[in-house]
Amino acid sequence: MLHVINFTDIQLAIYEKCPHDELTIIMRRYMMRIAEKLAEENECLGLITGESIGQVASQTMQSLAATNDVCTMPVYRPVIAFDKQDIISISEMLGTYETSILPYEDCCTIFVAKHPVTKPRVSVIRKSEEALSDVIGPLMEQAFASDEVILCSFDRP
Repeated sequence: MLHVINFTDIQLAIYEKCPHDELTIIMRRYMMRIAEKLAEENECLGLITGESIGQVASQTMQSLAATNDVCTMPVYRPVIAFDKQDIISISEMLGTYETSILPYEDCCTIFVAKHPVTKPRVSVIRKSEEALSDVIGPLMEQAFASDEVILCSFDRP
């Protein structure tokens, strides 16, 4: 099953209240918080992502550590050491490549910083997130309330 969560209001708050070079890391941390809550509610034992070391600024060792900092369950990254061409080849074999290259303006293109931090320090990121303390609770509640569940063909009945 696919959970679609409206994340826009959280993104706007992060954009308004946090340092712009930290936007991507802070957004990813909140996405992981949401993913972990959904995983717990569905009795999952871990999270799986498609991150690959060094592909983008948010996929450095330091960035992944900063993202992991908000999770208590394991985060599995099966393509972590693959290069971009390896990942493209796999997506072609799975039949997902054509969909993955369709033009789509997502949060990464709208809220990307000119110079994103590539070696974030967790203590600094946590401090930056404190600027959200007065708004993040209700925004997270709104996000979860927006959850739209889409059953996929491979889901069990």
